[in-house]
Amino acid sequence: MPRLGAEPRGFAHTATWIFDLDNTLYPAECNLFAQVDHRMGEFIAHYLGVPYAHARHLQKAYYRQFGTTLAGLMTIHKLDPTEFLAYVHDIDLSVVPQSPALRAQIEALPGRRLIFTNGSERHAERVAEKLGVLDLFEGICDIAACGYVPKPEAEAFDRMIRRHGIRAGEAAMFEDMPMNLVAPHDLGMTTVLVHSSYVDHPVQEKMKAWTELPDHIHHMTLDLTGFLKGATGSRQPAGESDR
Repeated sequence: MPRLGAEPRGFAHTATWIFDLDNTLYPAECNLFAQVDHRMGEFIAHYLGVPYAHARHLQKAYYRQFGTTLAGLMTIHKLDPTEFLAYVHDIDLSVVPQSPALRAQIEALPGRRLIFTNGSERHAERVAEKLGVLDLFEGICDIAACGYVPKPEAEAFDRMIRRHGIRAGEAAMFEDMPMNLVAPHDLGMTTVLVHSSYVDHPVQEKMKAWTELPDHIHHMTLDLTGFLKGATGSRQPAGESDR
């Protein structure tokens, strides 16, 4: 798929590799996030004392308006986030496969490697450990570390960069949600959309009609492991997209 506007950008100068967690680092097809999604609805129903169907409506409305359901609950209902995060991430990880091939490609990445998630650090640790890649990352920047300011807010990226001492122009950001790549693009990062069939937001429906990649997305892939292999094989520009 071609890109609008800007020239193709490769990874010859990438020194820091930053990965979102949910539906990015692990394959969306394992449907792990569906468990988190369901538990968010359960928590809201109990916390607000409303039927589950109404809780789900609020959950999605807050997600679309505030970037995360948690941000909406904190803004509208003054929720303490710790209990929410502990509840929604208490999930069965048996569906997450060990991925030796992904491990090999992440291990081959030259430079620093970080996980940047709107979830909790403990959730990221558990999932990355199940994938078999946790030890390959020097750190995890979670929602708490960003003061509960979520992606796609530019402030979340600013806080992550300052916290980990990252030079944005030498970083690459991997994400499954296109709006979460606007801020890193504007900061000068190379952006990669890890696309999947998972649909949880109106933008994912709109993506089906794309004929060109937006300016803020340098690359798109359906296969993170294969993409990483191609991106680092020669340390030359990897082209616009693998699709």
